Amino acid sequence: MKSRFAPIVAIALVVSMASGCSTVGKATDWLTGKSPPENEDYVVLGAPSADEYLRGLNELVSGDSQVQADIYADASDTARLTPGPSSNLRLGLVLATPGHPETDPVRAQSLLSGVLNESELLTTAEIALATIALNNVDSVIGVSTEAARLQESNSRAARNQGQALSQRLATAEAENARLRAALEEAEQKLDAITSIERSIREQE
Repeated sequence: MKSRFAPIVAIALVVSMASGCSTVGKATDWLTGKSPPENEDYVVLGAPSADEYLRGLNELVSGDSQVQADIYADASDTARLTPGPSSNLRLGLVLATPGHPETDPVRAQSLLSGVLNESELLTTAEIALATIALNNVDSVIGVSTEAARLQESNSRAARNQGQALSQRLATAEAENARLRAALEEAEQKLDAITSIERSIREQE
């Protein structure tokens, strides 16, 4: 239950600061459709309510794989057929939400950044949603980038260690070959000396 209401609380805080609402409760009532916004300048005709976005995200998080696929397909088709800030925002939110096969932070980052560049066509609630989601994907991408960097660094270190080990093995094998050759040479000299001594004794 906590994760279901976390987006509403976070957005309520942002909207409270952005619009000058006296309490978080008023902002929450506005976002969930219980009361209209106090400032009519933030109303965009035809824009979905925040409750529509949040309900879709809740269904995406709690639904099975088929529900998730349907929500993504609908958001993707809507953004393709009727492109605009609201449809792109919806698709960006879907892509930014973890836990389903179509999660794509990089694509979400691009869409949400584009949406915020057209903030004059968005309601205050939509701006808050886009801002929160963009901050989240920025963090996810940053962590992923750092993890990839560390993995590459570890791989490079492992390769260097492997190369050093291979070099030591090659050096050891070369030294062993030199010692074997020296031993064979010594054995040949010893056999020659033994043969000479034997010949001398036979002549006596």
